[in-house]
Order: sequence, then structure tokens, then C-alpha cells
Amino acid sequence: MNASNRTARTRRRSGLTALALTCAIILSGCGLRLETPPPTEPVPDAAEVLRRTAVADALLVADQAATAATSDRINADVEAELTTIAESATAQADQLGGEYDSGLGDIVSEGTGGASPSATVQEHTPRAVVASLRDAATRTRAASDQVQSGPLGRLLASISTSQTQHARELALLTGVKGPALPSTQIAEPADPAPEPSEGDEGSAAPASATSEEAPVAPGGLSAEDLSALILAEDTAGYAYEVRAAQSDGDVRTRAHERAVAHRARAQAWALLAGVDGTDQDPRRVAYTVPGSDTPTSQLAIDLEAGLAQDYASLTGVAESGTRAVLVALLTDSTLAGARWGAPVVAFPGLPERA
Repeated sequence: MNASNRTARTRRRSGLTALALTCAIILSGCGLRLETPPPTEPVPDAAEVLRRTAVADALLVADQAATAATSDRINADVEAELTTIAESATAQADQLGGEYDSGLGDIVSEGTGGASPSATVQEHTPRAVVASLRDAATRTRAASDQVQSGPLGRLLASISTSQTQHARELALLTGVKGPALPSTQIAEPADPAPEPSEGDEGSAAPASATSEEAPVAPGGLSAEDLSALILAEDTAGYAYEVRAAQSDGDVRTRAHERAVAHRARAQAWALLAGVDGTDQDPRRVAYTVPGSDTPTSQLAIDLEAGLAQDYASLTGVAESGTRAVLVALLTDSTLAGARWGAPVVAFPGLPERA
């Protein structure tokens, strides 16, 4: 073989080797791209989980109520209530920020074969709406107590109150069981722990055995917050007492019942704050009460609305895990105002969202 043939053959082998290496590099690169995992949804934190749950509950209620309102088998009062419920729930979902959409839904679905959980078939009847409202109110109330954010806790407290109110109204109209109301018992001041005597180390019962169901005192409230609350409750109690004395029949009975409740709450808050019987006790012997030109029903509506706003505001201030009684009292004042004729609103205690 001459030199020119050997040179040509060597060049062809070098070219084939280079081509093979190039193909290997290209295929290797393709392999790396194909093996890269698809994008995933970000993992929500605890607050986002609570928010999304509240939004999902509100949207479910809105859908059920709107659909049930179109049924031919319900009367006008039930239809009107269902329409109001749907509107309130929609507004609440919007104020909570609506459904979360990362923009990755289609990509994630494609990467997993396009399978998404099928929606559960829901019943769309007034009875089902009451059940959904009951469940939503319970979850949202708990979320308002647990969430770290004060403003979000305040909003959730208002929404849970609205859900409870609508559930009660619709239950009365349809003859089904309404929601259970949260406890409004205010925590008693803690007694100082006695000094253990010799040999008593093992005799005391564990705290969990005696205080599991005890109400929790709100944390994070200032002395000024508690003083204002004591004064507001005592003022309401006094005003109801005056109107009860000036009235008769059902108005007298209802005013007297609310007077007793508000006076008792003023005393409970004073005890908890440690100001009962001291110079710091803000309660007075008498208060100014609007004259007879203000009907008792309107006076009651104003008193309960003012207290609802107070409790909603304090819910936004109190520490996480200690807001339960504030939320319960927000609900109680809202329901009491409604019994005197207060209009139903989507955000009780939050006038700025009216």
C-alpha cells in the first residue's frame, strides 16, 4: 500500500471517530434534558394552608347556595337567603385572596399524565348548604385562632361569624339542625400556685387533667385594651337595664337578659385584668343613655355592633392560640344584634369591608 492510500485511510478513520464523539455528546446532552424533573408546585406554609381551606369552603358554599336558589321547590324566603349566602361567600373568598394559581397547573398535569383529582359531587340543596356552612364555620373559627397573622385572624373570625349566622338563619327557614355556638366563657384569673409542702411532690394532678376544657385568656392585650373592653361591656349592660325598666313584654325580657350577660362579662374581664375593686377599674355608677327618640331595638343594634367591632379588633391584636373567646364573643354580639333587627352583612365587625 502506497503512502497516499495510508494517509487517506487514516483521515477517514479520524473523521469517523470525530463524528462518533460529536453524536455521543449530543445524545448525552439530550439525555440530561430528558431526565430533568418537571417543575412542581411550591409547598404552602401553615398560613397558606389555612387560607386556602377557608377559600375552598367559601367557594363551595357559594356554589351550593347559588345552585340551590334556582330550584323550583323552594319558597321565596329560602331563595332570598340562599342568594344572600352565595353573595356573601363569594365576597369572602375574594377578600381572602381567591384561589391560588401558580401557573404550573397545566405543566404539572402534563408531566404526570394529565390526571387531576376529580371533584367530589356535591349535593345542592338548602339542607346541604346548612351542613357546609356549619363545617366551614367550625374550620374557619379554628383557623382564626391558630393563624399567626393578626389581620388574617381578624378576617377569618368575621367570616366564621357570618357563616354561623347564615347557617342559623337558613336552618330556621328549612327546619334543620343549626350550628352549635362556641363557648363565650371568659377565663378566670389564675390563682398563684401554692408552695409545695414536704412530701407533696407527687400528689398534684397534672395540668392537662384539670384544665383541658378551661377557656384560654387572650394573650397580647394591653391594660388599655382590657379597660376599654370592660367599659364597653358595662356601658351596654347599664343601657339595657335602663331600657328594660322602661319597657314591658318581650322587649323587657330580652333587654334584661342582655343586661345580665353584658354586666357579667364586664365583671369577668375586670377580674381577668386584675382591676376589679381597684382605682384602675373603669366602671362607673351610671352612663349616658340615648333618649326615647332612639327605639330600644336601634339602641340594641348599636350596642351590639360596637361590641362586635371591639371583639373583632382585639382578635387582630391577640396572640395566636388565645383568640377563641374573642371570636366567640364577636359571634354572640353579631347574633344578638340580628335578633334586634340588625341587617346581615358579609363581614360582621369589620365596617371597613362593608
